[in-house]
Amino acid sequence: MVIPDKTIFIQGLNFVVMIFLLNVVLIRPIREIIKKRKGLMADQLEKIETFNASAKEKVAGYEAQLTEARKEAGEIRNAAKDAGVAEEQALLAEAGKEASSLIKANRAEIQSEVKVAMEQLTKDVYDYAEQATGKILGQA
Repeated sequence: MVIPDKTIFIQGLNFVVMIFLLNVVLIRPIREIIKKRKGLMADQLEKIETFNASAKEKVAGYEAQLTEARKEAGEIRNAAKDAGVAEEQALLAEAGKEASSLIKANRAEIQSEVKVAMEQLTKDVYDYAEQATGKILGQA
């Protein structure tokens, strides 16, 4: 059992002084360091949020530019395709005209050759007919 005497007051005073000294030497500096760290973390968190917001804006801008570039590329591709189709049709029309004129020229040439051949055959038929009648009459 503890018997209270005058040392209890000295120990109480010693306890109060130690709490005061520990507060001054240890607790206050640690609280200040903790406050500084909280402030630093809050500042860095704010910077991170600002950076993230800026990055999102840049990504959105890049995506918009990419979409616009894809749209322009599609328009250019379609224009080139349309130009190619038009050129193809023009070339086909030109080739059709050339083929038509070539066919007409060949038909005319064939007709003239047929006419010459017919005249030659007609002449040959008359010659053969004369020879045949000459042989028939000559034998009879």
